[in-house]
Amino acid sequence: MRPKRIWLAVLLVGGGTLFAQLKELKPGFNFFSTQQDIQLGQEAKAQVEKTMPVIQDRRITDYLTLIGQKLAQSPHAGKWPFTFNAIYDKSINAFALPGGPMFINTATITAADNEAQLAGVMAHEMSHIVLRHGTHQASKAQFIQLPAAIAGAALGNGILGALGRLGINIGANSVLLKYSRDAEAQADYNGAEIMADVGYNPIEMARFFEKLESKGSRGEIAQFMSDHPNPGNRVKAVEEEIQYMPKKTYRDDITGKLQGIQGYVQHLKPPKNYKPPAQTQNPPPGA
Repeated sequence: MRPKRIWLAVLLVGGGTLFAQLKELKPGFNFFSTQQDIQLGQEAKAQVEKTMPVIQDRRITDYLTLIGQKLAQSPHAGKWPFTFNAIYDKSINAFALPGGPMFINTATITAADNEAQLAGVMAHEMSHIVLRHGTHQASKAQFIQLPAAIAGAALGNGILGALGRLGINIGANSVLLKYSRDAEAQADYNGAEIMADVGYNPIEMARFFEKLESKGSRGEIAQFMSDHPNPGNRVKAVEEEIQYMPKKTYRDDITGKLQGIQGYVQHLKPPKNYKPPAQTQNPPPGA
């Protein structure tokens, strides 16, 4: 056994590194049941569809679903009722709601260098669902009041409405969509496992995030960087983990449809409910 592998084996016993600790990933502390995750996700999905420019285009939805269903075949994806939709938005981002719904901005689709990068974003978001990071965050944020709110929701009131009364909503900076660096590292690890299981090159997920991080905090990626804090050297961490995955030939493209979809998306017209983001004016001197 090589020294590096011996060193890793020791860490696996002692729990000395983040990825060593992630060998058996399990959801953290949570007041919600898995069924309540699903109910909350469906309620939140309905709100997203009313308030955001979700694209009702069969070609795009079918493509995302094709990739998503392939990823869902991985044993690391669990048995959640995943759904996949695109949002018309020129900023790069993606988010997953508890219980299964996932939304990918159109700019994320066009920014991918290959299909594995897009699948990597989706596998990462899928992992947030599998590991129940959203409701875990909510459970930590409202440790005292949440049990009574969930109990009230069980009596007939919607879960999302009950959370809203506690200040937990769906939208920018929502605690349900705001993850710690540890949660991001977990989603990277589990996402890489999902990709490897179904044949996508897992390193492409880390390369896509690294490409975005190299752009700094420009407007089109600002929300993504806020929602997905860098857990630290993603490419190196995933490369090291790949060494201990079963040896196989990975692919950057499986369906062969990405290029056609990217061209289609670039000429897509916004949905009727689309409202361009307000232009931010420069603050006055001294503000």
